Amino acid sequence: MHIIRRSRIDDVDTLLKLAKMVHFINLPPDREIITEKIIHSRNCFKHVARGEPLDDDPQPRNKPGRANSSSGLKKTLSETKLFMFTLEDTESGATLGSSQLVSSMGGPGNPNVSFKISERSFFSESLHTGVTHKVATLNLDESSPTEIGGLILQPAYRAHKARLGRLLSFVRFHFLGLYREHFADRVLAEMMAPISDSGDNEFWDAFGRRFINLSYEEADRFCQYSREFMFSLLPREDIYLTLLPPKARQGVGQVGKDTVPARRMLEKLGFAYEGVIDPFDGGPHLHANTDESPLVRATRRVELGKGAAPSACKGMSILSVLDKEGEYLAIQTPLVDRGQAVSIPRSTMALLGVSQGDEVACTVIDPMPTMDDVPTAPKPKRVSRAKTTKKSAPKKTKKKTTRKTTTRRKSTG
Repeated sequence: MHIIRRSRIDDVDTLLKLAKMVHFINLPPDREIITEKIIHSRNCFKHVARGEPLDDDPQPRNKPGRANSSSGLKKTLSETKLFMFTLEDTESGATLGSSQLVSSMGGPGNPNVSFKISERSFFSESLHTGVTHKVATLNLDESSPTEIGGLILQPAYRAHKARLGRLLSFVRFHFLGLYREHFADRVLAEMMAPISDSGDNEFWDAFGRRFINLSYEEADRFCQYSREFMFSLLPREDIYLTLLPPKARQGVGQVGKDTVPARRMLEKLGFAYEGVIDPFDGGPHLHANTDESPLVRATRRVELGKGAAPSACKGMSILSVLDKEGEYLAIQTPLVDRGQAVSIPRSTMALLGVSQGDEVACTVIDPMPTMDDVPTAPKPKRVSRAKTTKKSAPKKTKKKTTRKTTTRRKSTG
């Protein structure tokens, strides 16, 4: 079987090998950075488990030592809650993959950098013809969205019948729904654009490198330590994408072939492309409203009943526990759902280390919940900020009939 747990120092060697297989900044091929992220993640799990605040208030960015627009991603992540999840084979103990959840990215004085794509139309009366151009404008977002990213799975397990990639992705929404008060009202997923085997990108070569004289990989990794060069060198004026070569234009807002399944999965969860792209590779930034995620809204705490016969268990759900020391365990399992209580096979109970009567967190993932399956929950009070701002009253529950289910980078979902 397979289980999700918080990432540990023992995972560094495997995660380093996996990091060398991809080109995204959330999991750089750097032993020191991966180690620091795992340690920070461990502390964040502890803070949440014990109900302790973490000083991740994005407001006082002018304080000495705080992350700002010149800081790298490494510094920015050290000042917000970061949760790294590891997928483990329970029989061999092998680390098979990982995913990440970041409480808030950037903020006032430390914006997330992107380009906003819009259209401009022109018409000539004398020629009786017109043209529409796509225009890219530098976009500095200080809204501090929650970010999902860093999802990677061993190649041999990507077609596994247990859909382990889906589990690594969904566990983030399960955790977000369970501890909703620690996360923002919007979720960001920065998707990987097409990248060649040599690590090159058409959009960067045709556009970014004309302003920043670094290779795509060099610029991407330098963002770990400083983003000042982005603010200083990227143009503030509108850029007409018509001027770019066809291959570079065609890649704008698109993902690589290995990322297509991840994008489709996120779109089914309510994520949408809103014309915002990565400033380096032109990949799409997908956004979703946190409280409109069916997985977030379907997450609940239930009492665990006595062990059930495997033949009596139906569907598929994520169940998890978090102890006071920040040790987190999650598993996907069929179950018997009785509303306020659930029953699972005794072997699964043993893997989670739980007994009858214990409280566990539960999210049904198969069949997938929809917006109509779960009630609208009141907007949670944020408790993770160092300062308290104006309080707002909880939103009233509204009955709805139909509803469709958004610093730097990077993710395959």
